[in-house]
Amino acid sequence: MVPALRYLVGACGRARGCFAGSFLGACGSASGRPRPLCGGGHSATVHQTGHNSGVIHSGIYYKPESLKAKLCVQGAALLYEYCQQKGISYKQCGKLIVAVEQEEIPRLQALYERGLQNGIQGLRLIQQEDIKKKEPYCRGLMAIDCPHTGIVDYRQVALSFAQDFQEAGGSVLTNFEVKDIEMAKESPSRSIDGMQYPIVIKNTKGEEIRCQYVVTCAGLYSDRISELSGCTPDPRIVPFRGDYLLLKPEKCYLVKGNIYPVPDSRFPFLGVHFTPRMDGSIWLGPNAVLAFKREGYRPFDFSATDVMDIIINSGLIKLASQNFSYGVTEMYKACFLGATVKYLQKFIPEITVSDILRQVAVRGPMSDNDIDCFLWHCFAFTCSFK
Repeated sequence: MVPALRYLVGACGRARGCFAGSFLGACGSASGRPRPLCGGGHSATVHQTGHNSGVIHSGIYYKPESLKAKLCVQGAALLYEYCQQKGISYKQCGKLIVAVEQEEIPRLQALYERGLQNGIQGLRLIQQEDIKKKEPYCRGLMAIDCPHTGIVDYRQVALSFAQDFQEAGGSVLTNFEVKDIEMAKESPSRSIDGMQYPIVIKNTKGEEIRCQYVVTCAGLYSDRISELSGCTPDPRIVPFRGDYLLLKPEKCYLVKGNIYPVPDSRFPFLGVHFTPRMDGSIWLGPNAVLAFKREGYRPFDFSATDVMDIIINSGLIKLASQNFSYGVTEMYKACFLGATVKYLQKFIPEITVSDILRQVAVRGPMSDNDIDCFLWHCFAFTCSFK
């Protein structure tokens, strides 16, 4: 049997129906067989790529020696280099991680030490005076100054990646909703194609692609695509909706760079923060509330299939039971704008409810049935011999 090699960033769930958010790279042999890249949306940026804050993270948050820490530090450097080569606009505007309460300072200092262990250059612990020099309207007792954090429009990066792929001889197929991945049924003795390209990827239109290897990066559907290929559905994707607020244009002078709170290590979220965008706008957020649809970009989007997956996920049940009050607080902030603004005022007191507009994003953290927390530092790699 020819192995179908699969690399997953995240994974989980039940394989039902078709998956519109998936990207698969189907590779032929070195003899020149086409290498298509298949996506379920109408473009390469319609889902996760087009619904994030655009931050180029430095890697300060992740456990030293973890794969995520190594890849984040290396990836940030490579991304800056790539953007320079391709003429993609970015801003290395830096980030302050700000302690506004005395009890946050030990966590801030521990995070600083972690950043040094991860090899992040230019980190500084600064006091109130230096905070004001970098962010005149920000209140804080102490902060980590992380100058190598930046921002970019990841949609432009993704489109550039797609162009590179096409120029290298590949093809990009959009609106290719994956329905099934299976081994070819032909006898290898009667079919050269079945022997050399034994994997068949089918979409909802009845079209199929034959290939030798499949590499997937399926975002919110990593778990279900994993199961289609014969791999384990664990760890499982649980979709969370992040409600972002938008600062009105006339108030954008209040924020110069990224301003983040000191994270609570009990949760796989960084907390509500201030993020400048490449278009000059300022995003405030996100919070983290459970989404009832994997691509539920609006508060009342609902999918019975996705909700069932959430209900049977014992890892999420453990997390929810242990952190019930946190979940209630996040739901409250999602429903009442004033609650979120009150939190933001801990950092920039001048912000008021009348300064705010709304928008939204969705992300899909991983959880595992056998652990009681989300997989914050991990990638999942798996190989199928289906």
